Order: sequence, then C-alpha cells, then structure tokens
Amino acid sequence: MADAGTTRAEDEQGGRGGVRTALAGLTTRGRSFLAAGIAAAVCAYVLGQGELLRVGLLLAVLPLLCAAVLYRTRYRVTGSRRLSPARVPAAAEARVHLRMDNVSRLPTGLLMLQDRVPYVLGPRPRFVLDRVEPGGRREVSYRVRSDLRGRYPLGPLQLRLTDPFGMCELTRSFSTYDTLTVVPRVEPLPPVRLGGEARGYGDGRQRSVALAGEDDVIPRGYRYGDDLRRVHWRSTARHGELMVRREEQPQRARCTVLLDTRGVAYRGAGPDSAFEWAVSGAASVLVHMLERGFSVRLLTDTGTSVPAEGADGFAGSGPESADAAGLMMDTLAVIDHSDGAGLSRAYDVLRGGNEGLLVAFLGDLDDTQAAVAARMRQRSGGAVAFLLSGDAWTGEPAGGPGTSGPAAERLRMLQDAGWTAVSVERGAALGEVWRQADQERIRVGAAGGAGFGAAGPGAVSGAAAWGEGRS
Repeated sequence: MADAGTTRAEDEQGGRGGVRTALAGLTTRGRSFLAAGIAAAVCAYVLGQGELLRVGLLLAVLPLLCAAVLYRTRYRVTGSRRLSPARVPAAAEARVHLRMDNVSRLPTGLLMLQDRVPYVLGPRPRFVLDRVEPGGRREVSYRVRSDLRGRYPLGPLQLRLTDPFGMCELTRSFSTYDTLTVVPRVEPLPPVRLGGEARGYGDGRQRSVALAGEDDVIPRGYRYGDDLRRVHWRSTARHGELMVRREEQPQRARCTVLLDTRGVAYRGAGPDSAFEWAVSGAASVLVHMLERGFSVRLLTDTGTSVPAEGADGFAGSGPESADAAGLMMDTLAVIDHSDGAGLSRAYDVLRGGNEGLLVAFLGDLDDTQAAVAARMRQRSGGAVAFLLSGDAWTGEPAGGPGTSGPAAERLRMLQDAGWTAVSVERGAALGEVWRQADQERIRVGAAGGAGFGAAGPGAVSGAAAWGEGRS
C-alpha cells in the first residue's frame, strides 16, 4: 500500500493569503448569500430600514463565518492508495483502493474525495464521504482501464472540505502519487517443436551431461575447502600435486527476442497497428520461453539489451527470473519508435554461436537491412522471423499485392539465409502464426533445405523442443 501522505484541514499560510484562500472557496450558494446580504444592507441604509439591515448583515456574515470556521478547522486526515494489480495488461482492468483515516480528535464534516487520473484511464473518480468519527476510517475503490500500454501516474489525491450549510469548499491535496504500468497483451502460445539451440545450450548430449552433474574431463588444482571426495587420484599421481574434479555448471537453453522498433519500418499507429502487434508478440514469446525454462533477453534494433546486468545478459530461473520478466515487460510497456534506420547495432550485440534461439519481429526491410538480418542467422543456433511488412498490413486480401513484390523478396532472402521466416497479415492471431512457423520448419526440413532446425554455424545436431526447454 502506497501512503499518500497526511493533510491537515487548514491552510499553512496566514494573514491576507489565508483570507484570500478562504474567500476563494465560497460556493455559488455562499457567494449568493454574501451578495444578497450586501445588497440588503445597502438598501436598508438608503431606505432607513433597520430590520432590513439586520437581515442583510445576517445573510452577509453567514458565508463569511462558515469560511472562517472551515479554514480554522484543526482535524487531520490521512490518505493511502493501493493498486491491484500495479502491472496490468492492455485492455484489462485494475482496481484502485483508497483509504481515508481521521487521525484527529474531532469528527469531520462532509468530505469529497477526488483522485487525479489520466484521461486514457477513464473519468476522474469522485466520492462523497459522510461524517468520519475521530479515529474512523473510510474505504472506497474504483476501476481503471487502458487500451494503450504505458506508465500512467495516479494522483495526487484531492480532498474537498465543505461546511454543513454548503457555503464554502476548500481543496487540500496530498503529496504523493502512484504509477500504473499497462504492459502489452500476452497471448498463450502452443508448444511446438522447432529445433536449433546454440552449442552447449541444447537438449543434446553436452547439455544432458551438465544437467546430470558429471565431471569435466579437465581437473583443476586443489583449493582450500574443496571436498576431499572429489580428489582425482589419477591426475594427482600424474601432476604430483593434489587435483580435484571440476563440476560443470548446469547450462540453460537461451533465447533472444529481437524487436525492430525503427519508425521507418512500420505504418500506422494505434492499438491495431503493426508495431503494437510486434510489441505484443515479443512480450508473448518472452513469457512463453521463461515459463518453459529458457534463459531469455529482449534485444532492440538500437542495441539495447534487457536485462543488461549479469554475466551474459540473460534472465535465468529463480526469483531473479521474475524480476527480469517484470523488467522486460516494463520496458515493453513504454517502448516507442526509434530514430535509427538500421539493424547493425543489434547485429553487433549478437555473439557468434552463443545466442541460442533467435526470435525476431521485423518491420519493413530494404535490401541493406534484409542483408543484415540474414547475417544474424550465422550468430544464432536457430532463428525465426515474423515479418510485418507494410504491404501485408494495408488491409488487402490474401493473394493480392501483399503476397508479392519487395516484401516477398525480403522473405525469401531470410529463408535462403536459414531463417524460418513467416509473413504476418493484418489481424493475424499470434498463436496461429506461431504454429505456422513450426509448419514452415517441417516443410523446409522435409525438402532438405536449411530450415530452422538445420545444422549451421553454432548449431548442434538433433532437434531441441522450442518452447519445451528444461532448466
């Protein structure tokens, strides 16, 4: 629960500033009473009517008295806000819980609670709270929803105090606010078998040996604290010093999700645009791979890698995996078009043969960028690309111009380089495209081509289950 702070139902300023603050809080009713009282007093003076003068003074003094009493009120209230949840997918609802506590010794009057929210989250919520007893508590809640991903501030809370006659209203604001993170939509993906892991990260013999805990064939020198049961006596006799067997650390299948964010690569904007589809697809693949035990990372065309910390920049398992997943989702929540025009920075980040699985979401590619993307295949154990060309997102039916021309040439260029490349049509479901990529791999493999599971630079023999990795 995020504490929104404590506010005192009084103005910290004094003197003329406090008087102006109190008079500025007069409601329409209070201003009407004050104007009527002044008018009656003037008429009574002109006409010489003493009774009318007393009525006018009563009408004029009543709103001023209410403003003075409200301004000098000494009770205090605290407010807090809690988001449930604080990270929500796009188009899903989150609930905001507000709590008000009266920490003074006096009961409050009528309170109006108002929370500031961005327009995209919905209308500004307002609540009327009746008299709150000393030490009392009131809790209210409201819902927010956004079709657009991003980070949206909530608050600060505003509290409007009013007197029993409705003559004056004063607004007090709390100091802090919270942030609601709207992440991309995540679609469940079917488990398919697409091979191609980096050397030492597949499901082949090397990885099985590591997971079984067998010893490395190269022993090392004894160190203080080593278990004597791990002494390698044959090496000890050969080297004339105490040698112990080294344990190979368990290795995990790796997956890099490449997201093309170049502004020149996408057309249109809004929740149904190609760029938003690519962002949602990248988020779905990241979650899918993490759930199946892969070490994953997010890579953009600018060369930015998330998570950036650690020995290899990949998110592993355990508690740190959840933190890394949250970090990657937070990054995707606010990611936007980049000013870059190429994929060369992302290519430089990839290390030859050690990247494992490479899943790319690409926009429009020219000849130069298609060549760079084709070379990325040499730096991964296996690669699949979802190509969101502008022609395929113009709304033209399948079999039309969207299936030929430059976009088709880029697709063939990636396939010839060893990618499992699939063209994504407007409105396509990610699960179906994901399954289509598996069918494309099977088709290419049956034809004897260099498919997604084919052996290439840095690849290992044997198929590994894409989406069925083991830690």
